[in-house]
Amino acid sequence: MKEKTEKVKGTAPEGVTISTRAEHKQVEERVAIGANVVYEAIRREGDDELHRPPAALAWSAFAAGLSMGFSFVAEALLTTYLPNQPWVPLISRAGYSVGFLIVILGRQQLFTENTLTVILPLLLDTTLKMLLRVMRLWGIVLAANLVGTCIFAFSIAHLPVFDAHTRQSFVAIAAAHLGRTFGTVLLRGIFAGWLIALMVWVLPAAEHSRIAVIIILTYLVGLGGLTHVVAGSTVMFFAVAAGMLSWSGYFVHFLIPVLIGNIIGGVSLVAAFAHGQVVGGKDP
Repeated sequence: MKEKTEKVKGTAPEGVTISTRAEHKQVEERVAIGANVVYEAIRREGDDELHRPPAALAWSAFAAGLSMGFSFVAEALLTTYLPNQPWVPLISRAGYSVGFLIVILGRQQLFTENTLTVILPLLLDTTLKMLLRVMRLWGIVLAANLVGTCIFAFSIAHLPVFDAHTRQSFVAIAAAHLGRTFGTVLLRGIFAGWLIALMVWVLPAAEHSRIAVIIILTYLVGLGGLTHVVAGSTVMFFAVAAGMLSWSGYFVHFLIPVLIGNIIGGVSLVAAFAHGQVVGGKDP
């Protein structure tokens, strides 16, 4: 029996044969989703997060802080077992993506993701009430993220979890992050926040390529030595635990500049531009 052919009008220009509903459906499935669809998906996710109970946000963010510690561990393990060659960072920095994979695929709360998701609802509802809700969410998520990274870092610094060679890699990685100026950390934080927010923007359209998108963009952050407030805090808290950095040094030379940079990168360079791209293109 021949398959019934249903004509579909207006589906292709003259000379192009798209004649059945099945073919029309195949074309639609292969057309990239529009920016407005991505925008709405992220906006709804941000709106859902803003309505979550504080306890749920805190526990999810605490879990994310612990999970991000595995970026530090993975990079150290790769460094330990690779030969001492100039190209080693090209491979060892791939470990930086591990924590992000756990957090994002596990749907845990990460502060830098929220520099995009919850800002889109705020840009549509610029009221004091909405701003306070965003600030509440940011405060809870950031604090819980940092508590998780701190506990993880002090645990690997003081408990005999890893062998001496891996511990030496921990120290070497931490030492490489010290001595940077406030301005350098701030600028690198802007680019890191930009890339992480771009990753959040790309993921709704990635479908089956989500893992590749996460790995590629976070690997670029790690390889470039860019500063991420949560992933970097694991390294810096380890430096504090190992006596390489003071608490005041952590706050003044790392947390403050990288936090400002991540917020600028995530909010100004991505959320505002994405908002302008979609909302600015609509008819008044």
